[in-house]
Amino acid sequence: MFRKLVEKDPENPMILFSLGNELFKEEKYEEAKGHLQKAVENKPDYSVAFRTLGRTHFELGENEEARNVFERGREVAQANGDLQTVKEIDVFMKRLEKRAGGE
Repeated sequence: MFRKLVEKDPENPMILFSLGNELFKEEKYEEAKGHLQKAVENKPDYSVAFRTLGRTHFELGENEEARNVFERGREVAQANGDLQTVKEIDVFMKRLEKRAGGE
């Protein structure tokens, strides 16, 4: 369903996020990444899309990209007053730190 919506409105950040999020849930991280990236490009204050994009990079083992996205997403979430997303991003930042410590 979201694929059809993206075909009709390929710049809509909500639709792009929804498709990317569903692909993420299906563990199709590489495919999800493109849609999520476009969602944050089209709506730079979309903190939840940043969180999921960061998680996608994390799952792909792209640690530096994940860190960059999480840092930007945390700034956006704080500016929006989205404290739950800030907390979730903090959890993943800690996981990144642990991963870096184990390398």
